Amino acid sequence: MLILALLIVATLGVQYYLNYLTQQENIELRDAQAQALVAGFALGTAGLTSPEERVVDLIERPGQTFLDEETRGRIVDIIIIDDQWRISDSIKENNWPTVGEDGTLQYKMLADLTDLPPLMEGSRLGDDLARFPNKKTNKNSDDEAHAIPVETSKGRWYVMVLLKNDKSEAAWRAARPLLVTLAVLSISTLITFWLVWRFTRPIANLSAAARRVAEGDLLVRVPDEDRGDEMGQLALRFNEMTAELEKSKELEAQLQQAEKSAVIGRLGSAIAHEIRNPLNYINLTLDHLRSKYSPDEPERKEKFNKLTSQLKDEVARINQQISDFLNYSRPAKADLRPIDAREVVQESLRLVEAQAGENHVKISVVEHEDVPKLLGDPEFLRSVFNNLFINAVQAMGSGGGKLSIKISPDGGFVRFDIADTGSGIPPENLSNIFEPYFSTKETGTGLGLAIVQKIVEIHNGTISVLSTAGEGAKFTVRLPKEMK
Repeated sequence: MLILALLIVATLGVQYYLNYLTQQENIELRDAQAQALVAGFALGTAGLTSPEERVVDLIERPGQTFLDEETRGRIVDIIIIDDQWRISDSIKENNWPTVGEDGTLQYKMLADLTDLPPLMEGSRLGDDLARFPNKKTNKNSDDEAHAIPVETSKGRWYVMVLLKNDKSEAAWRAARPLLVTLAVLSISTLITFWLVWRFTRPIANLSAAARRVAEGDLLVRVPDEDRGDEMGQLALRFNEMTAELEKSKELEAQLQQAEKSAVIGRLGSAIAHEIRNPLNYINLTLDHLRSKYSPDEPERKEKFNKLTSQLKDEVARINQQISDFLNYSRPAKADLRPIDAREVVQESLRLVEAQAGENHVKISVVEHEDVPKLLGDPEFLRSVFNNLFINAVQAMGSGGGKLSIKISPDGGFVRFDIADTGSGIPPENLSNIFEPYFSTKETGTGLGLAIVQKIVEIHNGTISVLSTAGEGAKFTVRLPKEMK
């Protein structure tokens, strides 16, 4: 309302100023016309008293004080009419008297002038008005005529002054306020549209954002929070609300995951206990069979040992899967202490050296100089590197390949780059490999890399992966170094 009131006041102020200017111009124009009219009559009267000089001679006389340049431009003609209604003198030469063949002067009569502009205020002339051919208004003429009677010793004479009257200039002066008013109104309209857009756009943004929030998208933000008005404050509060809702949703998801993990952990612990007892019995029974009932014949003994070894391997695999499940589902607490980075890697490599040799996989370890000790739990970290090395060797299969481990300092961390030349990870699986129970192996539980990520996070470290299908994978583990 305040802005609209200011626009109205501005429009009225501009209109008043333009009307004032127009009035001043009209006054100046009337003064100029009056001055030209007085000067014309003065010249005409001077022509009456000086019959030996024409009006043109008086105008062109050096030092004359009748007309200045502007006034001269406004006078079209000065016509002197004698008592017999003859044209005695005029600025225009074609109206002058001419000498006839008999030597007498031939005058042009006033009635012969058919191109005169309309006579102004002719009613003051009384009966003489009938003698003027321009007594009726000529609407096609822009000029105007003024006639004044002059009483002389020879009777009543007239001085008629023709003045320019530019109607186009008058029309422009009349139209100018309208044009300026139209311009002011147009500007006011544009400003109003801009103000309306400025205030309605945030409302539209809020409406769209609220609709997206209703659809479940809590990441939406309104882009108008930097405004300094009420709409900016409303946008800021809306963004704060969606941020809090997003946090609440994340906390709810984490709580659900924690509850789910707790249930799974309790259930898993009970199931693991019931499964491990028979597994231990089976494992002990296999050892008893191998020691007491092994055949004496070499061929049968070799086959017996092979079968019992395979059974023990399967029992160990089941036991490992149970351990992985328990390690993921139970809350873990690390016993952090300074550890030599290379020693942890070497201990884990011993588990895969035999399989790597069988599969013709070459292993190389490169340690940079001045690698500090890291702060970690040896048992937990052994599980991390066991999983990573076993996965790398299995990814290369029996066709051979290369497993390279690089250990280097990285700011406040010790960095491990573990790269293989195996089959790699498909792009569609990269975002899921750390999810629990996700596995591309037929016999995998999908807990190996999930346990790796959990242990790394317990150590306040990070793990990432880069891979190209068919060209291998590279895992990067960053663990905090020992703080001295």
